[in-house]
Amino acid sequence: MVMAYLGGIHYWWPKITGRMYPEPWAKLSAMIVFVGFNLTFFPQFILGYMGMPRRYASYPPDWQVLHVLSTAGASILAVGYLLPMIYLLYSLRFGEVAGDNPWGATSLEWQTTSPPPLHNFEVTPVVTEEAYHYSKDREAAFV
Repeated sequence: MVMAYLGGIHYWWPKITGRMYPEPWAKLSAMIVFVGFNLTFFPQFILGYMGMPRRYASYPPDWQVLHVLSTAGASILAVGYLLPMIYLLYSLRFGEVAGDNPWGATSLEWQTTSPPPLHNFEVTPVVTEEAYHYSKDREAAFV
């Protein structure tokens, strides 16, 4: 659920704030979350396969290494979750102006200004594209 939240906030951040976040930091954060997630839960998968019961106060010493790996992964995962908070707050003040449609999307929400005005559209827009039809000229969207 947190992963979906992070994906959504990164997609909508330019529309909500009118500012872009630093993409290299976002990629670094995604890699840290990926490593942390796998280091947290893969040892738990192995421990479950080995027969470790859940919700015990203490476990046999044979499983200590995998528990330590899982704890280290959770710490790495926490860093990956805190990093977006830092660079998103940074982008509020120092971020590049996003423009109206930084992703080159053709859906209606990206056809208004960023951040959107109170009533979104002065005139009701006419839909001319199919749903999920993405921009053919993606290069022009990033200029």
